Amino acid sequence: MTGWQLEGNAAEAYERYLVPAFFAPFAERLVAHADPRPTDRALDVACGTGIVARKLAPLVQRVAGLDPNAGMLEVARANAPAIEWIAAEAGAIPLPDATFDLVTCQQGVQFFPDRAAGLRELRRVLAPGGRLVLSIWRAAEHSPGWLRLAEALDRHAGPEAGAIQRRPFSLGGAETRTLLHEAGFSAIAVRIDIGAVRFPSAGDLLLRQEAASPLAGPLSALAADIREALVRDVTDSLRPYADDDGVSFPMETHIVTAVR
Repeated sequence: MTGWQLEGNAAEAYERYLVPAFFAPFAERLVAHADPRPTDRALDVACGTGIVARKLAPLVQRVAGLDPNAGMLEVARANAPAIEWIAAEAGAIPLPDATFDLVTCQQGVQFFPDRAAGLRELRRVLAPGGRLVLSIWRAAEHSPGWLRLAEALDRHAGPEAGAIQRRPFSLGGAETRTLLHEAGFSAIAVRIDIGAVRFPSAGDLLLRQEAASPLAGPLSALAADIREALVRDVTDSLRPYADDDGVSFPMETHIVTAVR
């Protein structure tokens, strides 16, 4: 899934900094919508370091996690060696038809190189009547802290850095519904789920993004004075979301369910 790949120890930073901040809480909500059953065979696609698969594991008969990034899967295996981890793209899952009763994907569909082909492949590996549950961030204006970070990146690191920050918010609910319909899914439902994210400070948010996301390249290339200006700008931009414990702002995602 090109566009949001992590290299080196970035996967460890992703697990350490970003998973607790928001991926784990939203994973719990995704799993609740999935309503897993003890007899389910489940696959989590674009599993990253495995938070959704780890939450599914005690609730289902079998769970596997699939991701193309070796670094992410290395961290996933270290955290949960009993889970089956598969290195593959969503558009070419190396498993037979109708292998799973439940397929989940948290914040991955927007990064599929070919979204339509990827969703057709997810349908292929589902058994008849199998369930699909996706979590896909709403547009950036519904997650104001991230939007303000993107705007500050535009000003100080350039439009490429700003575009990297906006990419996770690039797929809307209506477009997802259309893609699922065209892939052959039925009983499609799109719901809005609202959570929150917290960081110790605006500067800490920026550091964690640099350590654990593709922003590492653009941010590490900044001169010291430009970096300092960026931190000041992000701090000022996030002041409406600051309290005595740091910064906190809402995040909104679409939870999308469908049936094969």
